[in-house]
Amino acid sequence: MTEQNNQVNENTQQTNYDESQIQVLEGLEAVRKRPGMYIGSTSEQGLHHLVYEIVDNSIDEAMAGRCSRIDVTLLPDGSVSVRDDGHGIPSGIHPKMGIPTLEVVYTVLHAGGKFGGEGYKFSGGLHGVGASVVNALSEWVEIDNCYDGQRYTERFERGMVARPFHCEGETENHGLYVRFKPDGTIFETTVFDYEVLLRRLREQAFLNAGIYVLLRDERDPENIREDVLNYEGGIRTFVEHINEKKGGTVLHPDIVYMRNEVEDRIAEVAFQYNDSYLEDVRTFANDINTMEGGTHKVGFKTALTKVLNDYARKIGQLKDSDKNLSGDDVGEGLSAVVSVKLREAQFEGQTKTKLGNSEMRSFVYSLVVEKLNEFLEENPGVGKTIIEKALTAARAREAARKARDSTRKGYLSGSTLPGKLRDCNEKNTALTELYLVEGDSAGGSATQGRNSRFQAILPLRGKVLNVEKTRADKVYGNLSLLPIIQALGCGIGEEFDIGKLRYGKIIIMADADVDGSHIRILLLTFFFRHMRQLIDDGHIYLAQPPLYKISKKGSKQEMYAFSDAERDACIAELGGGNNIETNRYKGLGEMNAEQLWETTMNPETRTILKVTTEDAIACDEIFSLLMGDQVEPRRQFIEQNAKFAENLDI
Repeated sequence: MTEQNNQVNENTQQTNYDESQIQVLEGLEAVRKRPGMYIGSTSEQGLHHLVYEIVDNSIDEAMAGRCSRIDVTLLPDGSVSVRDDGHGIPSGIHPKMGIPTLEVVYTVLHAGGKFGGEGYKFSGGLHGVGASVVNALSEWVEIDNCYDGQRYTERFERGMVARPFHCEGETENHGLYVRFKPDGTIFETTVFDYEVLLRRLREQAFLNAGIYVLLRDERDPENIREDVLNYEGGIRTFVEHINEKKGGTVLHPDIVYMRNEVEDRIAEVAFQYNDSYLEDVRTFANDINTMEGGTHKVGFKTALTKVLNDYARKIGQLKDSDKNLSGDDVGEGLSAVVSVKLREAQFEGQTKTKLGNSEMRSFVYSLVVEKLNEFLEENPGVGKTIIEKALTAARAREAARKARDSTRKGYLSGSTLPGKLRDCNEKNTALTELYLVEGDSAGGSATQGRNSRFQAILPLRGKVLNVEKTRADKVYGNLSLLPIIQALGCGIGEEFDIGKLRYGKIIIMADADVDGSHIRILLLTFFFRHMRQLIDDGHIYLAQPPLYKISKKGSKQEMYAFSDAERDACIAELGGGNNIETNRYKGLGEMNAEQLWETTMNPETRTILKVTTEDAIACDEIFSLLMGDQVEPRRQFIEQNAKFAENLDI
């Protein structure tokens, strides 16, 4: 006992908690210590966020009417530059900080011209951390600032001044040039994805009609690429772009457009219907993509639903005894962009994904009610077409409800589970796994090889429905999807409840061939369209079965390879020569239970890929492209991206 007490006393003295234990991180130290707090993550997503922060400052200049062009260039040394023709950063000594104002902007958190005053009427960068955070997380930053007839330069290295602020002399130019190289000791990768940047910059160009944005990739001198993004049509062109990506046919040729500006508020709305079954409403506040919507989206959808119901009754397409069309009914086939600009935007959370300003609900609502009524009066044929689309959606929704109710009495009733499900014993959902397995043969091997304590097996039956081309009522009649809905227990669509999910991991296990890839994409489309939160919350995974088994004749040595390169490495490791046998697996069913467990199901040795949607809009467009009705765009996409298939992000 005495020995134990002495040890406790020693530990207590060693970890004494007093004032000296309280750390104060000075300046940009906090950003380097906890980068995720400022840019979300140090993954590829966080890396691209650095570019967004600098570009957003230039966009703010554009919204203030002081910038007409932005150039973004990816350079061979891994750095990126952003140049605009705005006014530049004021060049004097900051009255409070006593250092050059440019240095304040790049070294002091929460410093900028967007906290009030007349510098920026509208701004997305409300937190004032953009430039300084980029500086903190970069190996180096070079600034070339042309302001009020003078040119100024400064260099920073990991947030610290490396070459002091200096006036280089007179210039006729104006604007800011920023070049930075992300710090490889901070980020998991420092390689920028051109397509990711292109999507974001195109979006910004749509939202600011007439601005000229150039994205250029000079990393490979022999294969330089550039895209000019310049859209005089603004968000009307944005809606055209959305419908082109969706495929299908538009139901009316002209895009409905409306705009209102009152004092310090602007609202713009553009929309068009197509023959798809999906709703795509994209909302923005001060050019920030409000992925979770907010008051401006509520105002738009409420007004749209009211006006269309009133119009349907006025022209007799809805009778007195008929129910009103719902928001979901009028949303089917709708592609829309709602963009608002306001002086004091209030976003819910640091991520700025939901607008909270209550006044924007009524502002957008009033605009849509007035202008849409005018449009319908002037375009009765378009109005009738839109109402017919919504009525068809309402009838399909009612059919889906009846199918769901009928199915619930059978397949989805109470504790009923699919007959082919081989459930596990573990009751803690967080510890359980459900394997969705292609084919009865592989399902049998997986059942024999699994750890039944926490792994459940559901063999897939029949052809998986392509939900991109069908309404929800057809889902309940599909013999491949029904058992999945039944096994997961959390419902789909409007009735989805993540709290009822029965398994912590849902792992799609299909053959490593073209048919297997098709099954995977069909299932991912189903989850993305009807159980999206399963992906958002990280529950969906892809199993990675081996492609080859390599063995040495006359010995028990066996190795498994998941690619051609691994196969060659295994052959070399086993000594090569004629005594090496290489078997290419044609399907999961060729592996016995022991092999399937060891290569694909054992948590200690397997590789599984988590399915994520970091760029939800890009995922939405890809699913529409790959699984929609338009053949030619799909063919072009496959031809352009086939060489990247092994590393494709889902």
